[in-house]
Amino acid sequence: MTAQTVKRFVVSRVIAAPASDVFAILADPARHQETEPGDWVRDAVAPEPITAIGQVFAINMYLEALGGRYVMHNLVSEFDPDRRIAWVPGQLTESGSHDPGGWYWRYELRPQGSGTEVTLTYDWSGIPDRERSVRIPPFPPEFLDESLAALELAVLGGA
Repeated sequence: MTAQTVKRFVVSRVIAAPASDVFAILADPARHQETEPGDWVRDAVAPEPITAIGQVFAINMYLEALGGRYVMHNLVSEFDPDRRIAWVPGQLTESGSHDPGGWYWRYELRPQGSGTEVTLTYDWSGIPDRERSVRIPPFPPEFLDESLAALELAVLGGA
C-alpha cells in the first residue's frame, strides 16, 4: 500500500519502565522534543503539563517544507493518566478557537511484564487529499519507530 491509500501508521515498542514514567514525559510538552528523532519538534511555548482533555498546548516547530519556524497548537483529545494520551495538531483562529489540521498523535500504554508496551499512532485520515499543501505524512513509517526509541531514551535517562 502507498501513503495515498494508507492513512495511518501504528508502531509498538516495549519500554523497560513503568507506565507512569512513560506517561510523565508524554504529558510534559517541555519534553516533547526528546521524543522526536530529528529537530522538527522544538521547545514548548509554555511548559505547563497536560492535565485534561480539551487543553491546548503549543510547541515551536521547524520544517523546511513549511517555510521554517512555526507554532503548532495541539488540542488534547484523549487523556487517561498512565494509559492513553492523544492530541490533534492545528492552529488557533483569530477568535482563539482550535482549527484542527486533520491528523492526530495517540500513545497507548499497557503494562507488559516489568515494562510498558507503548503503541504510537499517527493518523492523517482527516486531511482531504485536495487540501494537502505538503507531502503527508512528511516522514516515512520508520520515523515512528525512531520516535519510540527516542521516547525510550528519554524515559530511561539516556541509559
